[in-house]
Amino acid sequence: MFSATSLLTFVTLALGIVANPVVVIDRSPILSLPLSRISNFTSGHNILAHDLARAQHFKDRARARATGEPVKRQAEPVINEVVSYIASVGVGASDSQFQLIVDTGSSNTWVGATKAFTATSTSTNTGESVSVSYGSGEFSGTEWTDRVTLTSGLVINKQSIGVARSSTGFDGVDGILGIGPDALTEDTVSGVANVPTVTDNLLSQGTIAQKLVAISFEPTTSEEVTNGELFFGGTDSSKFTGAITFVPKVGDFWGIAQSVTYGSTTIVNNLQGIVDTGTTLLLLTTNSLNAYVKAAGAVLDNNTGLYRVTTAQFNALQNLNFNIGGTTFSLTPNAQIFPRSLNTDIGGVANDIYLIVGDLGPAEAGFDFINGYVFLERFYSVFDTTNNRVGFATTAFTTATTN
Repeated sequence: MFSATSLLTFVTLALGIVANPVVVIDRSPILSLPLSRISNFTSGHNILAHDLARAQHFKDRARARATGEPVKRQAEPVINEVVSYIASVGVGASDSQFQLIVDTGSSNTWVGATKAFTATSTSTNTGESVSVSYGSGEFSGTEWTDRVTLTSGLVINKQSIGVARSSTGFDGVDGILGIGPDALTEDTVSGVANVPTVTDNLLSQGTIAQKLVAISFEPTTSEEVTNGELFFGGTDSSKFTGAITFVPKVGDFWGIAQSVTYGSTTIVNNLQGIVDTGTTLLLLTTNSLNAYVKAAGAVLDNNTGLYRVTTAQFNALQNLNFNIGGTTFSLTPNAQIFPRSLNTDIGGVANDIYLIVGDLGPAEAGFDFINGYVFLERFYSVFDTTNNRVGFATTAFTTATTN
């Protein structure tokens, strides 16, 4: 456990939001979990199709929640995860390692998509069925409770896990480590209303002092690389610069309100959307996207499904500015483009320049944008359940020219 006297300092909250201060930990490796990025895309169309299928599922779930009706099961395309952040997680007395996608857009933890689960002395079959849909894939199986080891200092006893009987859309990974809000477990396990998440149990078992997860990523041009960190119970001051700006969480997901401008052009005007590690691109509603690509001079590239700019247009690109809680977080021109070294992987031309935006479709309350990993890899993010808020800060990589 960390020492309250030697390791903890307090953050001044932006905008005077009244809430408990977030624990800032100078460095405590036992509370962190390294993340590896893996890419499984075959084209830009593949990336966009995955993101839009996921977004549609978010919308369907929100509508069902608002009307009190169950989410309607529909035949879904099988689109494997295209860009994922993976953590190696131990399960059971044997600490058998499973490669799990870290997902802020869902809250169940489950295994068995690729590697089979084997019961040990710490495993208990609850007999309840579990089923979760993710838009482009799904799994169903049986709920167990078991010991889950994130790292040597992050061990959870009797954690609810799903053991997949069947799954689609998860080739090459073993399941999901869900770190979304608690409400997303509703109606996923028979016989119970909600399931305690890994963050819930870390708090209730005294391992962390606050129900909070912070994430840092680093821009990369490699298809597979360890370039991220998941931090439980506090924030790691070595991973961000300046202060953390917090805004209230909105909706069932990790939702925020923001405005977005490009030069003098308003792209998003104080609307609500979500922040999601499982979405690759920056998704904007049709009107917002049109305003942005027109201002940038971009054209749709049919080969990749992404928007393309010329070298001259790229050199003239301005920052894409996100106003969140009164603080401006800017995607530089370099941060607005797909890594050029990976162009051929998405069906593009090696020296062309593609933007990292996609069309979310018509405006819909609460879903006017999705800030995917292309946003999160440039900013430190904090998902604070204790205080019902989301925070962001700049990092050493915010203005990097990696792409």
